[in-house]
Amino acid sequence: MSDAVVIGAGPNGLVAANLLADQGWSVEVLEAQPTPGGGVRSDRAVHPDFVNDVFSSFYPLSAASPVIDGLRLEEDGLRWSHAPQVLANPLSDGRCAVLDRDVDVTAEGLAEFAAGDGRSWRAQYATWDRVGTDLVRALFTTMPPVRALAGLGLKLRGGGALRLARAMLLPVRRLGEEEFSGEGARLLLAGNALHADLGPESALGGGFGWLMSMLGQQYGFPVPVGGANALTDALVSRLRRRGGVIRCGEQVTEIVVERGRAVGVRTAAGDAVRARRAVLADVSAPALYGRLVSPEHLPSQVLDDMRRFQWDFATFKVDWALDSTIPWKAGAAAGAGTVHLTDSVDDLTRFAAQIAMGLVPDRPFLLVGQMTTADPTRSPAGTESAWAYTHLPREIRGDAGDAGLTGSWDATEREIMADRMEERVEEYAPGFRARVLNRRVLAPPTLQSADANLSEGALNGGTTALHQQAVFRPIPGTGRPETPVRGLYLASASAHPGGGVHGAPGANAARAALGIRGSFGDVLALLQRSLTRGSGAAAVGNR
Repeated sequence: MSDAVVIGAGPNGLVAANLLADQGWSVEVLEAQPTPGGGVRSDRAVHPDFVNDVFSSFYPLSAASPVIDGLRLEEDGLRWSHAPQVLANPLSDGRCAVLDRDVDVTAEGLAEFAAGDGRSWRAQYATWDRVGTDLVRALFTTMPPVRALAGLGLKLRGGGALRLARAMLLPVRRLGEEEFSGEGARLLLAGNALHADLGPESALGGGFGWLMSMLGQQYGFPVPVGGANALTDALVSRLRRRGGVIRCGEQVTEIVVERGRAVGVRTAAGDAVRARRAVLADVSAPALYGRLVSPEHLPSQVLDDMRRFQWDFATFKVDWALDSTIPWKAGAAAGAGTVHLTDSVDDLTRFAAQIAMGLVPDRPFLLVGQMTTADPTRSPAGTESAWAYTHLPREIRGDAGDAGLTGSWDATEREIMADRMEERVEEYAPGFRARVLNRRVLAPPTLQSADANLSEGALNGGTTALHQQAVFRPIPGTGRPETPVRGLYLASASAHPGGGVHGAPGANAARAALGIRGSFGDVLALLQRSLTRGSGAAAVGNR
């Protein structure tokens, strides 16, 4: 019997397992898929000479994460690589907004869109330089992040903290209008907000777009040398060196609860795997509450709240092997690892509105990855391993285009949507389609079948919208990883602080299982138990 069973060998599950093993716990990780990694995997399935990342590719949150940094994964072979530029947003008229790791280069380029925007970008980065470390700690720490918030308060006196909070809560359209005059900087912010499911008019979009932009400015958007698997391999290697066990092809179908405590799991093969001290679940909140944990073990309020749980957008992705680099009309896009394809914030509003109405967008906003540009090991010299993804409604009511897509995502619909995306790239890079050696199409059901946490291709474990963040994530409560079942912890992106490969949900769950708290945390645990006894609404701490 192990001290802990971890369900899921995605990045959060592997981080949690590593931190428990660091404290001398015996840990067994059970993964349903044939290989570990969750959303951090790569392969050669598109073309034998090309490495393509299947899901995530760029890792600014990993670079900034104190959790990942503390694991010292370079000792297990992880190396990072950067494209010459971080991010580009070419326009159809040949202009291009570029985010470079040199703030002066970024600022000079944005000043070409509007006088004064370079100065404004430097001012934004100066704010980040002052508060970024504390802000990241606040975001990645178990709720409530008292120390990090106190540090922010000391650095932002005289109303500065309130002004920063206001800016973070703004829709990204409004933030861009307040701070910049030209389209270039506004597009960098708004495009980065749509890495999540935050359109230009969504509250918190300004904060998310600003955060991603500033992370890119400071850390870049790095990639693991050799493919996303290199990050997973390092986490696996580190865990195994500490005695951890990973069993793949083991789908957990039930968390066993006895007298209100999680004591182990049962697999699809019928095996019972016991846990002496804790079960940590790197699974989505909907999978945990009412499926893996039988409803009889959960307060009725939790089940009622889960009816209101909101997923983030669905995703459609295409991977390519290209016989040469992408022929951008705007040459400045050639050196960027990540490229956003949209002409204006208005276009993004239209795109987000179509998704809100349940329509497949006719002119989808694309996020494009130029992986060989970022890491030359990905494909032969002169070629490009590339991908693009776009967002879709989870429930499709119609097609804003003229192809009549229904969301069945059969073979015909998959090819039509992939062609629509390629045609969008072609608008900005004439001749692109002639360079395609092979492609792989990953529709929402395909993504989900490869990683159950990616429900319909949802990348963030639930919406990033304000109403499902912090103490509202995944349901109203405390925003902590404890669950109503003693000894059971939610360790996935459905938990605070949400999606991205930063390891914080796994780390927070591990710390809770280990009983690592401050004095405020002890008070909070008592409050959790009181609320649970009184109304069944809140999660309780481990005892």
